[in-house]
Amino acid sequence: MPKSSIEAAITGGDKAKSSYLLYEARGPGGSSLLIEILTDNAKRSFQEIRRLLSQHGGMFADGARHSFEKKGVVTVSKEDRSSSPVSLDQALELAIEAGAEDVQEEEDEEGKMILKFICAVPTLRQVREKLELLGLSSISASLEFIPTVNTQLTDEEMERTSQLLEALRDCLDVVRVYDNIV
Repeated sequence: MPKSSIEAAITGGDKAKSSYLLYEARGPGGSSLLIEILTDNAKRSFQEIRRLLSQHGGMFADGARHSFEKKGVVTVSKEDRSSSPVSLDQALELAIEAGAEDVQEEEDEEGKMILKFICAVPTLRQVREKLELLGLSSISASLEFIPTVNTQLTDEEMERTSQLLEALRDCLDVVRVYDNIV
């Protein structure tokens, strides 16, 4: 989440009531997008998102949400353990023991390797606590939209989609953008 969005939410908190919105959209190449918004002016946000989508080859589309499933996600640092980094095989064993459905290895914004343990929404707290008992301290635990249907894009479509995603993430009211691009 951009720092400007956080500051705007804090300073604007006293003046106006904020609304949470979730927009469904299609990007270039038929990719599905879910755009989380936190705003004090829903009409302005809608118009800004519509402008960005049309400018970069996207559009609002009902049904994009069906390409995603809401899941609990516990994020831990791969190098968290004092002894040695956690391998993907070890992470899978820990995931099974903690009650998670899956584990993904990713790189964060700073280039550090992280592990994301994915679980059902009702078990999020239980999985986080169990992982901490197993020696992995969580960086975050949240609800996220995980893609169930992935879309493969051509190089040209990927370039246009990258520009769209960057423009959306730079928008003041956008909290997070989920996509189903592989």
